[in-house]
Amino acid sequence: MSKRKPADKVHHLRELKRTAELGGGSARIDEQHRKGKLTARERLEVLLDRNSFEEVDKLVEHRSHDFGLDKQKYPGDGVVTGSGRIDGRLVFAFSQDFTVFGGSLSEAHAEKICKIMDMALKVGSPIIGLNDSGGARIQEGVVSLGGYAEIFLRNTLASGVIPQISAVMGPCAGGAVYSPAITDFTFMVKDTSYMFVTGPNVVKTVTHEDVSFEDLGGAVTHATKSGVAHFACENEVDCLQSIRRLVGYLPPNNIDPPPSSRTEDDPERRESKLDSIVPENPSKPYDMKEVIGLVVDNADFFEVHTLYAPNIIVGFARLGGRSIGIVANQPSVLAGVLDIDSSVKGARFVRFCDAFNIPLIVFEDVPGFLPGTDQEWRGIIRQGAKLLYAFCEATVPKITVITRKGYGGAYDVMNSKHIRGDFNYAWPTAEIAVMGPEGAVEIIFKREIAKSRNKAKALAQKVEDYRKKFANPYIAAARGYLDDIIEPSETRPKLAHALQILSNKVDRNPRKKHGNIPL
Repeated sequence: MSKRKPADKVHHLRELKRTAELGGGSARIDEQHRKGKLTARERLEVLLDRNSFEEVDKLVEHRSHDFGLDKQKYPGDGVVTGSGRIDGRLVFAFSQDFTVFGGSLSEAHAEKICKIMDMALKVGSPIIGLNDSGGARIQEGVVSLGGYAEIFLRNTLASGVIPQISAVMGPCAGGAVYSPAITDFTFMVKDTSYMFVTGPNVVKTVTHEDVSFEDLGGAVTHATKSGVAHFACENEVDCLQSIRRLVGYLPPNNIDPPPSSRTEDDPERRESKLDSIVPENPSKPYDMKEVIGLVVDNADFFEVHTLYAPNIIVGFARLGGRSIGIVANQPSVLAGVLDIDSSVKGARFVRFCDAFNIPLIVFEDVPGFLPGTDQEWRGIIRQGAKLLYAFCEATVPKITVITRKGYGGAYDVMNSKHIRGDFNYAWPTAEIAVMGPEGAVEIIFKREIAKSRNKAKALAQKVEDYRKKFANPYIAAARGYLDDIIEPSETRPKLAHALQILSNKVDRNPRKKHGNIPL
């Protein structure tokens, strides 16, 4: 009998692990699938390289006895934690299991997440959270609330040290929403994931508003209106594969350089189509995404916040195999004007790239800041200053190409030479001035035009004179505010050379605990 005991113990261990892998059981797994959702473990299989997942705390159970919880224990306690690889690169991850207590967060559940976050910080690798939870486990009371706070603290301490990515794969309510909000990027899935501080029922009770789950906190709502979600994905597989793609652009931490790879796309490639992409009529729009696609490697641009504040474009690409961050005005949306939402969107992206050593390339065509009482009363001064602050603070390589308009304070804000832009280029189509010709002429020649017999003709003549004299890049180049005026077709090789020159750039800000960005 004694010889069989070790085998019995191994059998017992295997049974425990099989039980853990079943989560809340087959019936609940089937229910998860009927909702069009994957299980916690299936999600990790899609996210991570095959057979790379190394699980920890598989047998952890909760320690609660109240409300009959002592009779309901599941190994793993509703969250799967561990490490794995994405394209061979180490990442850490946790995946909440909705089949166990609705994925609710208990003390033990939180401890598992905190342990894996601590390990990610020690090792210096990204942390990815797959959230699918009903919130705090009510039966545990303040203990579960404390667990959330422990996670929030680690999110904050890890910010700017390792990339943090959140995917909301189901409900995310109350205090649970703040962890994704602190992380760097938030993914949501259309029709199956929701985020809100208070749900529709509470909203109706307090404010008497009738609103659906989708309208209040669905993926499209947060991707278009609030900006809470950076990505609204079609389904869970799309979401997880998009996370894999994002990780490919990011360094593992704030010390290591961003990844680079060999490319078949010649860095010296000239693109003649760029020479005619800006319309002759300065008021006519064009698509800046087309410019970006013609410049970056293989026209491959991974846009962030696509649906939110589309008058500014942010995202990742590669140039000469190097990972880069792109910030660009979009002339085809509100003429590329800067407003509150676009300023905050751009500022957060710039600060992320700066934190993780990702060079910034700016494509500028900006007529200024959006005027109006709504913008002024909601704080465009303070909000616009966030983007200014972010560019001023950034010490990574920063390169700007002015394709057309660079007017007023917005010219300064969009990584001008005056706020430590390293290389600042302009196309011959660039117009750099305090304001557009029409507005400038109406101020400067107001009395003269008023006295004219033919006011329209006088105004048109003055506008033409002003445009010839000031609405061009040559005065800025003469003063050294531009490093070169380049042919549009040579933009790609110019940028590739600039990145090579700046590869060992060192720039430092004054010693301080931290700055006080105008939040």
